[in-house]
Amino acid sequence: MKKASSFEKFAARCWNLLNEGKPFTPIFTIGIMLIYSIAKLGNPSFLGDLTLGFLAILPMLVIYYLFDYPLFLRNYLWIPFTVYLIIWDHVNLSLLLTAVGLYFFFTVFFWGTFYYHLRIGTSWLNFTRFWKLVLKNSDSTSGNAQEQLPKFLLLLSLWNLVTSEQSWTGSEVGVLILFYAGVLLFSWILHKNLFDWKPKIIPTYTSNIEERTSAVNEKVIVMVIDGMRKERFEEANTPFLDFLRKNGTEYTNMETVYPARTVVCFSSMFTGTYPFEHGIKSNMVWKLGIKVESVFDTLRKVGKKGSLLAVAHLVDSFGKDVETFTAVMKNNLVDRGIIERAKNIMEEQDPDLQIVQLISTDQTGHSRGVLYDEYIQKIEEADSLVEEYFHWLKERGKLENYTFIVCADHGQADGIGGHGHLDEGERFVPFFMYGPSIEKGKSVEEKHSLVSLASTISYLLGAPFPDKARGPVLIDAVRKDVIGYEATKSNSFSASL
Repeated sequence: MKKASSFEKFAARCWNLLNEGKPFTPIFTIGIMLIYSIAKLGNPSFLGDLTLGFLAILPMLVIYYLFDYPLFLRNYLWIPFTVYLIIWDHVNLSLLLTAVGLYFFFTVFFWGTFYYHLRIGTSWLNFTRFWKLVLKNSDSTSGNAQEQLPKFLLLLSLWNLVTSEQSWTGSEVGVLILFYAGVLLFSWILHKNLFDWKPKIIPTYTSNIEERTSAVNEKVIVMVIDGMRKERFEEANTPFLDFLRKNGTEYTNMETVYPARTVVCFSSMFTGTYPFEHGIKSNMVWKLGIKVESVFDTLRKVGKKGSLLAVAHLVDSFGKDVETFTAVMKNNLVDRGIIERAKNIMEEQDPDLQIVQLISTDQTGHSRGVLYDEYIQKIEEADSLVEEYFHWLKERGKLENYTFIVCADHGQADGIGGHGHLDEGERFVPFFMYGPSIEKGKSVEEKHSLVSLASTISYLLGAPFPDKARGPVLIDAVRKDVIGYEATKSNSFSASL
C-alpha cells in the first residue's frame, strides 16, 4: 500500500476547493463571469466591468460564507432570488442557462463519472446513477443542487444587472444596499429560529473522572469505518462486528459533530473538542494543523506512541502523526491495502495506540449510494477485514491487555451518500468497545458524543487528557474492578450539558 504522495496531498487540497460548498460558490460564480465575458476581452471596459460586478456580489458572498443553509433551510434561498426578480425584473436567460448547464456537467459528469473513474475505478456509466446526488444530496458540498442553484443564480443575476446598467443613481444604489441588508437580516432570523438541530456543545472540559497515572491497557486499537450508516450496518451480515458489540459495551446513541465532514469529525474525535476550538471547520483546511492538543500529543508526554493510518487530507489536521495511504486505487482493493499497511506499522513501530481508517464504505456511499446493495457489501467486507486484523494481532501477542474500539466518524444521507449537515442517517453512528477491561454484554442508551473518544483513549493508556478535551471519559464501559474505584461523577453526555 503506497503512501500518499506530495502531489496527491496537494491535489486533495485543490479538489476540496471545488468539493466543499463554501469555496465552490465564489469559484464557480466568478468562473462563469469570466467565461461569459470572454467575448469582451478586447473591450477597454472589460476589467472595469468585472471589478464592478465582483464588488456587486461581494456582500452576498460574505453572507453565504457566514451562514450555512442546511437541510430544509436551503429552500429559503429561493426567497432572495424571488425578491430580486420583483425589484429589478432583470434576467439574462442565456447567462443563467449556461451556468446551470456547466454546473450539472461539473457535478454529474466531471465529478460523478470522470473523477470517480480515475480515482476509484467506477464505471464510465456512473452518471446514470450519480445525477441523484445533484438532485437529492443535502450535504455541505458543491454537489448540493438545492443549495447551489439559488445561490449562483442570484449572484450572476446581480452581476449582470450591475454591469449592464449604463449608470446608477443614488436611489438605485440605496435600493441595492437595502437588498443586501434585507438578505443579511433574513439569514440571521432564519438561523436564530430554525437552525436548531446542531449537537449541543459540552460546556466544560473533561472532569467526570480523574486522569490516570497508570494505564488500564497496554494497547488501544481503533477501527474507524468511514461513513458507515448505523441502520445500514444493522441490516448487513457482520458476524464479527456483531460479536464484538454483543460481548463488549455498545453505545447506541453515539452522536457525531457538526459539520459531519471527515476531517472535522476526526479532529473532534482525537482532540475531544469542537470546530470552534480545534479550528477545523470543513474538509477544506485553510490553516494547516489543529489549534489544540491531540491524543497523540498527550501520549508523547508519557513516552507512548500513537499512529493514525488515514487518507491524505487528514495530514491537514494532524500533520506528521498521520501515516498516509493513497486513495487513488480501485475501491475493491483499497481497504485490503489499508489492512496490510496497518500490519506493517504494527510490526515495525508497535504503537501503543493505533487508529485505522477504512474508506471503501464511505467511497461507495459517495459514488454509488447508501441505499443500494453495493453499500451493504462494503460494510460486510469491512467486517471480514476487521476480523482478519483482530486475529492477526492476537496471533502475534499484541492483544494481551487491550481495548478494541470500532466506530464510524459519521453516517451518510439518503440518495447517493452525502454527509455534513446531519441529515437522516448521518447523525448517530455505530460505536462499541471490546476487550478484557471492558464490560461484557452492556448497552449504554444515554446520548454520548464522539468528542469523548480522545479522553477515553487517554484514560485507558494512562495519559493526560488533551488540554481542550470536553468529552466525558466513557467510564461506564470499563469494568469497575479494573478501575479500582467507582466514578462518583455523572459521565453521560446528556448530564454534562
